[in-house]
Amino acid sequence: MARSLDGLVLAPVADQAPGQVGTRTRFTYHEEDGRIWADYAGGDVVRGYLVGTREGDRLDFRYVQLKQDGTTSSGHCVSTVVELPDGRVRLEESWEWESQEGRGTSVVEQVTRHDG
Repeated sequence: MARSLDGLVLAPVADQAPGQVGTRTRFTYHEEDGRIWADYAGGDVVRGYLVGTREGDRLDFRYVQLKQDGTTSSGHCVSTVVELPDGRVRLEESWEWESQEGRGTSVVEQVTRHDG
């Protein structure tokens, strides 16, 4: 199993559709006893939260977010935790909105102090 996500900051490697999570968004993860949660913000997202569980290298969580235009949205995501050759963590995600139409995949990777 890849290492704990607790205290790690992750960021998307590519922008999603306009008005969603993008490369300027930062996720701060927490993990304890198979439970995960994170808060996130940046780009078009004013504030977002996710909460769920971890079994081995599989995360299963729900997310909610407030966007710059004042709208809210929510969805479900399943992610696989991958440890990169340089020791950083990557999450390979499959997500689906529950409050609106849409689904997709994305990748977020651990940000080091040098990445910003």
